[in-house]
Amino acid sequence: MDFTESQKDMNISYVCGATGVFVSGMVWTIAGIIGITSSNLASMSALFVGGMFIFPISVVLSKLMSASGKHSSENSLRHLALETLPVLFGGLLIAFYVAQFEVELFFPIMLLTVGARYFAFQTLYGLKEYWLLGALLMIAGIVCAISGAPFIVGAFTGGILEVVFALALVKKGKAILSAAV
Repeated sequence: MDFTESQKDMNISYVCGATGVFVSGMVWTIAGIIGITSSNLASMSALFVGGMFIFPISVVLSKLMSASGKHSSENSLRHLALETLPVLFGGLLIAFYVAQFEVELFFPIMLLTVGARYFAFQTLYGLKEYWLLGALLMIAGIVCAISGAPFIVGAFTGGILEVVFALALVKKGKAILSAAV
């Protein structure tokens, strides 16, 4: 399976990654809602715990959208998403540590971290939309940090950006799935 075929396999298997981006956006949004209704720690924990369920829920959603939710074992890109997880966990560790001193920086750090990870998804799916999503998340993180935005602003910003991009990716994913049939 060559590089282009690997990207096509990922797009067909996971609806261009739209389901994962959507679930991630919902996790950000739920973390924001919990930040309003509960504590900052509960909100941060919601992002962490919810993040662990992004992939399995996205697979279920992919299957509901008539995608396989499973890439080929011959796919040369099959490990790329896993290989970027250390960036995510490192960012999470830094965000939790910094939040002990400046809780308002938790979500901006996570926006920067998740945004940086999305740059690799351009390679995974071959879609430049991931560069834009990654850049917008990182810019949002910087703006939230520099402006001293209230704690939950970053959570809702991440949620809104990802859900909007997921909707655009679903449209592209449906077209690719239709062409593959």
